[in-house]
Amino acid sequence: MLDAALFEAERSRLLRLAYRMTGSLAEAEDLVQDAWLRWSRAKGVDVPAAWLTQVVTRLCLDHLKSARVRRETYVGAWLPEPLLGTTEPDDLADGLTVTLMLAMERLSPLERAAFLLHDIFDVGLPEVAKTLDRAPATVRQLASRARRHVAEARPRYRVDAKEAARITSAFFAASRDGDPRALSDLLAEDVAIHSDGGGRVPAFHNVIRGLAKAQRLFAGLRRKYPDEPAELIRFASIDGLPGYVSRAGGGVLQTTALDIRDGRIAAIYIVRNPDKLIRVITALQAGQAAARG
Repeated sequence: MLDAALFEAERSRLLRLAYRMTGSLAEAEDLVQDAWLRWSRAKGVDVPAAWLTQVVTRLCLDHLKSARVRRETYVGAWLPEPLLGTTEPDDLADGLTVTLMLAMERLSPLERAAFLLHDIFDVGLPEVAKTLDRAPATVRQLASRARRHVAEARPRYRVDAKEAARITSAFFAASRDGDPRALSDLLAEDVAIHSDGGGRVPAFHNVIRGLAKAQRLFAGLRRKYPDEPAELIRFASIDGLPGYVSRAGGGVLQTTALDIRDGRIAAIYIVRNPDKLIRVITALQAGQAAARG
C-alpha cells in the first residue's frame, strides 16, 4: 500500500479540482475518495501528484457523462453548490466565481478539464495531454477554446471590497423592502437573476432578465410576505462573489451571490435547494456554537 500521508498532502488540491469540474463538493468528495481507494491498491507510482491528478480528472470526466443527463432533467436553473469563504477547504478562492463556473458549464468536459488543469492548476501541456489521452496540439486547442469562452465571463476589473460590501448591504435592504427606486440605483439594466430550488422549494424556473422585471419581482415578493420580510443571517463571500445568507419571505433558507460590474449588479445567483445548503447550515451552526462558547 502506498503512503497515506502522500495522498493526504494532495487531498485539498484534488478536492479543489473535482469541485471545479463538478460544481458539487459532495460529488467531489466521493470522487476523491474513489481516487484514494485506487491509490491504496496502486504500486510503483513515481510521481504521486501527477498520478493522482490524472486519476481524479478521469474520474470526473466519467462522472460528467452521467451528470449531463441528470442536468437535462434538473428542475429549473442549475447553480453550483454555494461555498462560503470560511468553509472552503484549503481556500477554494482561485479566481473562479459562480459566473465563471456557469460559463464552464457550457464547455465540453474535455474543454473544461484542459482549461482547469492548464490555466488554473498550472499543469504542463504534455501532462494534460497524457491525462486526457489526447495529442498536445488537440489539448492546446481545447484549452484555447475554453479560455476564449471563459474570458467573456470574466469581469474587467476587481471590485473594491468596501464598495462590494456597500452594494451588497444596500441590495439586501432594497430587495427585502421591494424598493423600486433603490433597486434602480443598484441593478444593471440587463441584470439577470438565477434561482436554484432543484424542485425542492419554490424558485424561478427561468432566468429573470432586465431591471423592470427585477423590480416587479422583489415588489411582488414583499407584497406576498408582508409579515415575513427576508431576514439577514450573515454576509459572506460565496464562491468568490460578495453575498449573504438569509431566510427569504416564507422562511426558506437561501444564499445570494452578486456579480458586480462597473458599480452595478449584473447578475444575482440565489441557491435555495436544501440539498445544496447542507454545508452552509453546518457552517452557520458551527459559528453559532463558537459565539456561545
